Amino acid sequence: MTDQKEPHDLGDDNQSKKTDSDSPITTRRGVRSFVLRQGRMTEGQKKAFERSWPKFGLSREDGMIDPRQVFGRDAMLNLEIGFGMGRSLAEMAEAAPEQDFIGVEVHLPGVGALLKDIEERGLENVRVYNMDANDVIDLCLPDACLDQVMVFFPDPWHKKKHHKRRLVQPEFVQRIRHKLRVGGVLHLATDWENYAEHMMEVMGESEGFSNTQQPGEYSPRPDYRPITKFEKRGENLGHGVWDLLFHRTN
Repeated sequence: MTDQKEPHDLGDDNQSKKTDSDSPITTRRGVRSFVLRQGRMTEGQKKAFERSWPKFGLSREDGMIDPRQVFGRDAMLNLEIGFGMGRSLAEMAEAAPEQDFIGVEVHLPGVGALLKDIEERGLENVRVYNMDANDVIDLCLPDACLDQVMVFFPDPWHKKKHHKRRLVQPEFVQRIRHKLRVGGVLHLATDWENYAEHMMEVMGESEGFSNTQQPGEYSPRPDYRPITKFEKRGENLGHGVWDLLFHRTN
């Protein structure tokens, strides 16, 4: 594991431009589903961060948010956990301007890349957290505020000894459930078959969720989920992708 950096370290030449630099990525102890890499932002990502974080960024210090105040309207609200470099999130937000999107990512270059994409596409319906999704769920989002939660291609932690690090676990799913409105959807996707089986087992046994397909069946990829370049590459190599869509029943 690399040494953990401050979440908004923009480089030595930008120390005065840090945002929330004293705020840790996570307040949770114990096993984590992520390893915080020491990647540095490109110059373009850095400049986009400096320009746009004050408008689009959210932090633990904002406390429990009111999405209607954050976005200035009452609209369908989506949460994407672990958006990577943010391309899929930006594409979804651009394709659905009538909906609002909150993205969560621990790695700062991904946050910078998304903010750059937001600027280039002229998006107004996206907000961003640069912190552990567990803290966002527990400390920042009111119950029953979300219409959809998306977790696309989380780290599969493929070695058996690391399976405990997988994000999709029964306790995590139940905490997500409380943030979804009744009828809201948890959408999971993975290109790792063993993780897909693990996800299906967890979701099939999770109180308050029902598969949108027949029990034990995976879903076709919904049109709204963009196909990533890695997914295309995997399909060309004959790799599978598994989508799971479960809605909250109570």
